[in-house]
Amino acid sequence: MTTVVEAPVLYLAAQGDGAVRLPDGQVTYCAGTLAGEHVRLAQNNAGVWRLDTILQASPSRVTPPCPLSGTCGGCSLQHMQPDALLEWKVGKVRHALEKAGFSAIPEPTRYQVPPLSRRRVDLAVRRTPDAMLVGLHARGSTTVTDMSVCPVLNPDILRLLPAFRTTLRSLQAIRSTASLHINLLDSGPDIVLLTDAALQAPDRVRLARLAEEHGIPRIAWRLLKAEGEPETAAQNGPVFQTIAGHRLTPPPGAFLQATLQSEQAIQQAVMAALPDRLGRRESVIELYAGCGTLTLPLSERCRVLAYEGHAPACAALKAAGNTRIQTHCQDLNRQPVMAKDLAKTPVVVLDPPHAGARLQMRQIAQGKPAQVIYVSCNPAALSKDAAMLADAGYRLDSVAVIDQFLWSAETETVCSFRRESSHRSRTVPSRSG
Repeated sequence: MTTVVEAPVLYLAAQGDGAVRLPDGQVTYCAGTLAGEHVRLAQNNAGVWRLDTILQASPSRVTPPCPLSGTCGGCSLQHMQPDALLEWKVGKVRHALEKAGFSAIPEPTRYQVPPLSRRRVDLAVRRTPDAMLVGLHARGSTTVTDMSVCPVLNPDILRLLPAFRTTLRSLQAIRSTASLHINLLDSGPDIVLLTDAALQAPDRVRLARLAEEHGIPRIAWRLLKAEGEPETAAQNGPVFQTIAGHRLTPPPGAFLQATLQSEQAIQQAVMAALPDRLGRRESVIELYAGCGTLTLPLSERCRVLAYEGHAPACAALKAAGNTRIQTHCQDLNRQPVMAKDLAKTPVVVLDPPHAGARLQMRQIAQGKPAQVIYVSCNPAALSKDAAMLADAGYRLDSVAVIDQFLWSAETETVCSFRRESSHRSRTVPSRSG
């Protein structure tokens, strides 16, 4: 028997689900709801509460623009008005920084990317008796929703999918599942295909034909469960990307910011945070440099000591031939740059992975460089890492919130921290978040 209750939605939790107060006082989290709404929930036999009816809608509620909303799994907040969504993300960042110990938070600058601008995507591939599904997993499920439309993706990516369905269905290398990573570079689509069986000679011929017919410069391949870098399965031309006016060749599957617009917004926020008196001959330290998204624009202002743990990304950055950049291949999660070296630079810039930079942040807090510019894609990790800066006597100088993950709960933040002179001799306590 289904249990039904009516209850208010108190707030949106970190993943975008509404927190609903049940009649017994407990709080459950329900997708598809918004703060301030009154809803009817139904509980299934597994004890999970699902949205049944919206009794009183939020003024921020809109009709989702995508017909796959609710089944695709890619966008969790298409039912929320974009301006309200951006303000919610700003609130998430504020809360993260307050939790880290900063009471004086500057008014954040805001930027939200337009629809149809995302230039990278990881798609699931599933073979069925009748078709080859290419799309995203439904939320909390292994079911693949075939992507026929998408208001987020650059249309040039979406236009490729029918041809990929046809070619992938013919491959012996896909018995059941695969993964398709697409980066839209300046040279064209750059593909990494991961399959559950080995690539056969006829498969390579079909991929080469696909690349030639659709202007794909490179298709790389690797087994799904294999370690190491993918190999090039088909090459149809040069592969290149321009970053801040510098042309380089990213490795297969290279990390790019989700959109060109957000990349530029992040770069602008980092550059604006640099000290006015920073000289061209001075050296800043950049951590988690990747292929140079921040390194290359930084090199226009100063010299850059760039550290990155992914060897192919390091090689791509070195091959760009910029003499103002010294690139060091170093796994910062295991071998962080030490405090004594960080103390010598006026600015440390870092853009760590989603989990944050816990070990590296300890060294930064101990080294006490005058300024730290932190680029974050995870407010929870930002809060933990920034707490070490708060303990070390840094103040928050500027905040930029960039909504580059449209209609999702994710957000990008650029924070500048400056060290207070009154804390020069303060030691870092053991708290590490």
